Amino acid sequence: MPDITLTSESRTQLGSRPSGRLRREGKVPAVIYGLGTETVSITVPSRELQHILAGESGANTLINLDVDGESVLTLARQIHRHPTRGELVHVDFIRIRRDVAVSAEIPIHLVGEATGVKDGGLLEQLMFQLTVEAMPGNIPVSIEIDVSALEIGDQLHLDDVPLPEGVSTEVETDTVVAQVAAPRVATEAEEGEEVEGVEGEGEAGEGGAAEASTEASDDAGDE
Repeated sequence: MPDITLTSESRTQLGSRPSGRLRREGKVPAVIYGLGTETVSITVPSRELQHILAGESGANTLINLDVDGESVLTLARQIHRHPTRGELVHVDFIRIRRDVAVSAEIPIHLVGEATGVKDGGLLEQLMFQLTVEAMPGNIPVSIEIDVSALEIGDQLHLDDVPLPEGVSTEVETDTVVAQVAAPRVATEAEEGEEVEGVEGEGEAGEGGAAEASTEASDDAGDE
């Protein structure tokens, strides 16, 4: 995916009041840091940045920030939004280099219909994002996993998931990504049968104890 260029403006007035004024003007307060450089305070157009973050690559979109005539390759990180309105409040941009690997969180999408689901099982996704490392140009948009072969009781571990070339992760390979659980109705029925069997054994045992006690009492009377 090609880089996206976003125009920015230097920001000299800091604090909550100036930031609030900038947001009302349709701008998002932001900073740029990383690669051993000083932190620079800027603003970027709110609508344009919102459009970028809502795109296919989301926060992993490579953004060329035009800062006072200088082009700075960045990734958007630490994206703060208003808790109720969802509006962008503040964004941190990190400087990156094309020849240096970066860390990114990639969404995981399950595709296909599991065999176990056709048999009445329930597909459960336990991992929705994966932290990977890759060169900026090799960051995948997402990771798709075909679950068609999963049967009831099967689990899909991370080491079963082929990562794109040039992409690695430090997450434990035995981490469960998805599984097909048995139908809940069937599971509850089995548990009910087990409980009923235990209660039945208890009643039989109590009955035997009562009969033995009666016999012992009769024998005592005969003596």
